[in-house]
Amino acid sequence: MEWIILLIAGFFEISWAIGLKYSHGFSQLIPSVLTVICMIASFYFLALALKSLPLGTAYAVWTGIGTLGTVILGIILFKEPATAIRLFCIALIISGITGLKLITH
Repeated sequence: MEWIILLIAGFFEISWAIGLKYSHGFSQLIPSVLTVICMIASFYFLALALKSLPLGTAYAVWTGIGTLGTVILGIILFKEPATAIRLFCIALIISGITGLKLITH
């Protein structure tokens, strides 16, 4: 269950990172409010997951999910480049997250 909670925290991490782009430096009210709500939710679910997961593993997976999601959505939503090296780096992040998940009990 703690991994599902961490995954939820990661999705909120992605949401607030994307929300920052749409808030235009917190100058747009609705995207700014939604961004702050997602920030709070992300930290809340991370804190719940940390009750039973090791700090280093949970934090690395949480930031990895956020990084992975924002890179992919940056490519899709904001037409950021999807070069071979970027895709390779995404694969490295996925392998790191998977490895940490597999070695944590």
